[in-house]
Amino acid sequence: MPTVSIITITYNAERFLERTIQSVLAQQVSDFEYIIIDGASKDGTLDIIKRYESHITTWISEPDKGLYDAMNKGLHLAKGEYVWFMNAGDELHDPQTLSNLLTRINATQADVYYSDALFVEEDGSPVGLRSQITPHTLPHNLTWQDMALGMKVCHQAFVARKAIAPDYPTNNLSADLDWEIRCLKAAKKIEFLPFVLCKYLIGGLSVQQHRRSLIDRFKVLVTHFGFLPTVRNHIKILLRAKRFEKQ
Repeated sequence: MPTVSIITITYNAERFLERTIQSVLAQQVSDFEYIIIDGASKDGTLDIIKRYESHITTWISEPDKGLYDAMNKGLHLAKGEYVWFMNAGDELHDPQTLSNLLTRINATQADVYYSDALFVEEDGSPVGLRSQITPHTLPHNLTWQDMALGMKVCHQAFVARKAIAPDYPTNNLSADLDWEIRCLKAAKKIEFLPFVLCKYLIGGLSVQQHRRSLIDRFKVLVTHFGFLPTVRNHIKILLRAKRFEKQ
């Protein structure tokens, strides 16, 4: 059984998929499996997958019910002790990233590992660390209660033990927030990593459908924190955003 399952979700991702695959292949260890779940792409995505097929443990291409349905497929196929989602366009930060992660896993056996994420443009140029260019400061002793004001950790910088990882709700654009909260609730040990896990390509699905993602985020937070606390916290979120814009 591999220690880590790296899972990539794709749909019409020919512009960005290769950079993701190459970042996985650049890793200097072999204790992982690589899974690609494609939603029956109509562009050149499958050509890219087939070009690297010998380096991919498992891949499927079939219609799905959206991003989080595809992520559930990847989760169900994963054989690793830990799962790590790295979607098309995102990258492992550097060739030592997985080796560094495995060193920590072997040493501490935590249920969740997390770090900062480097935001990058479409051409790969760096924008900055998420904790520095967004209002989301990154606590070094993360708990699920820290998510009351939104998603503290970028999804691609969050690695969870598969045994505690639930399915994603498939009808909510903030399903990754819900998933992280549920993982944190179930985790007995959570560890901050002092190195960056990923490069995150800005402009994903939730950005493209921003208004609905905000409504869905509200629903997720109500589920975990209650209605009135979530209303109060959203006032804090708005005030925080305004303060951050003035900096």
